[in-house]
Amino acid sequence: MFLGAMLDLGLDEKFFLDELHKLPLEGYEVEIKKSENGGVVGTDVCVKAHEHHPHRGLKHIYEIIDGSGLTPEVKQKTKDAFLKLAIAEGKIHGKPPEQIHFHEVGAVDSIVDIVGAHILMDMLKPDKVCASPVNVGSGTVECAHGVLPVPAPATVELLQGVPVFSRGEAGELTTPTGALLLSTFVHKFGNMPQGSIERTGYGLGKARRSSPNVLRAVLMKHDEKWRDDGCAAEAEFMEGSSCDGFDRDRVSVLEANIDDMNPQFYDEVMGSLLAKGALDVFLTPIIMKKTRPAVKLTCICPEDKKDLLAELILRDTTTIGVREYVMSRTKLFRQMQQVNTPFGSVRVKVSKKGDEIIKKTPEYEDLKKLAQEKNMPINKLSTEILKFIE
Repeated sequence: MFLGAMLDLGLDEKFFLDELHKLPLEGYEVEIKKSENGGVVGTDVCVKAHEHHPHRGLKHIYEIIDGSGLTPEVKQKTKDAFLKLAIAEGKIHGKPPEQIHFHEVGAVDSIVDIVGAHILMDMLKPDKVCASPVNVGSGTVECAHGVLPVPAPATVELLQGVPVFSRGEAGELTTPTGALLLSTFVHKFGNMPQGSIERTGYGLGKARRSSPNVLRAVLMKHDEKWRDDGCAAEAEFMEGSSCDGFDRDRVSVLEANIDDMNPQFYDEVMGSLLAKGALDVFLTPIIMKKTRPAVKLTCICPEDKKDLLAELILRDTTTIGVREYVMSRTKLFRQMQQVNTPFGSVRVKVSKKGDEIIKKTPEYEDLKKLAQEKNMPINKLSTEILKFIE
């Protein structure tokens, strides 16, 4: 349903499938078609696998992801998602994550679902993701461990801190996979934020229920003209935006001075922080007392992510303390566009002040891929492509 909703927004289906086929997996096919459920027309994505739910472990899934041709960012974020799931399952079964063998979620179709979701989110690159409170359903569900109450234990574990409710007919309305995607992608849960709606997509479920079984994705843009009260504050996650055409918000800044960690470990730590919601992570060389050379790790994140990320820094690095403070940011509004050029399709980041376009930047990974395909210097290719961007 998530894949369907994202593709229904208008994301490039061919590009998505090309990326998905970079996974070294066999025995599955993806069927994408327009259909309807409960009177609502949307996109139906069906992953048909020809295997009987093997019990893959975390190490095996890591090998599949690492052996793919996906971008480093998608690889890392997908691995972090499976690690999060393994930690949740491990807590339930009293085992460390590396000893967990996934049942339903270890099957080819679930791997394709989770990797596919990360590919689509990387294609869209939204600034923020907001979701409504989650209807978990009621009753019981049959799984590898027998008949269990809804929501399933892994779903409960993954939705800790998320507003949930139970309404409507009995059934499992949020699966562990769905809970994993919510806990991975969503910055805030609540009512729809203020903004102008640009596109809407519907992903269709397979079950027929008393109401439409669909997942809706809404692509929104912050727009000054939608503000009835001049410069009054926006909805919570847009807090601080102003009327001068710039986007403004507040973020938490986490810092830690580290002088005794293997430098090779920083890459993993930075990747984990970004995967769990950090907006930016960077390293600064510093000199500490007694002239000891060290590194200052800085993590910029949404205020509601600071506790989670501070704990990650304390667990995954050698530091024993993290400083934190709140800062305001002034930003250009950003929007991703897919642009077709004589060299190929390229994602372009358009940065604006109000309606004025300030910058247009082709996505580096797209440039890199095309430069290799065309055997051109990447700087020359970038210059040529910019000529075709309006």
